[in-house]
Amino acid sequence: MNKKNLAGYAILAAAFAVFGAIAAVKQETKGPLTTAYSPTSDGRPHSAVSNLYAQSLNDLSGKSQSLGQWKGKPLLVNFWASWCAPCVQEMPELSELAAKDGGKRFNVIGIGIDSPANLAEFVKKTKVSYPLYVGGMSGTDLSRELGNVNGGLPFTVLIGPDGQVRKTYLGRLKFDQLRADLAKL
Repeated sequence: MNKKNLAGYAILAAAFAVFGAIAAVKQETKGPLTTAYSPTSDGRPHSAVSNLYAQSLNDLSGKSQSLGQWKGKPLLVNFWASWCAPCVQEMPELSELAAKDGGKRFNVIGIGIDSPANLAEFVKKTKVSYPLYVGGMSGTDLSRELGNVNGGLPFTVLIGPDGQVRKTYLGRLKFDQLRADLAKL
């Protein structure tokens, strides 16, 4: 490859980086895409939530954990990946929110759409105060069942104590909005 081609590729890469940064800033100012849900007519949990609670996923130590243990209290489920910049950016504040409440009014769990090794390496560098589970690629399917039709990350689901999906958030969380939504539960 000659120097002209190399320079051309470098300019092209820089242009993509600039356009990507502009798009990210515009998305950041808009905030996450949110969807509010109305309860099912018969008051039973949404079938996707029932499916979530029927799952068993490994924690980061490799031990299988039933997600049914989270039934009965408001639950915030955060789908994330170690390679997802907005996911990583929101984790310290999400972790602080979870630690501050301590499970009194709601619980927070994270489902990593990543390999167990990547997730374990991530938590060595970043302290997370809530339980993390390895979802792998099947975690993407689970997030789609809960309303993440495009499969984007981060994706967060707010589930009421009755098993009803109250709201979903696609993109980096706006914590003032999340706190207001949690206060309504």
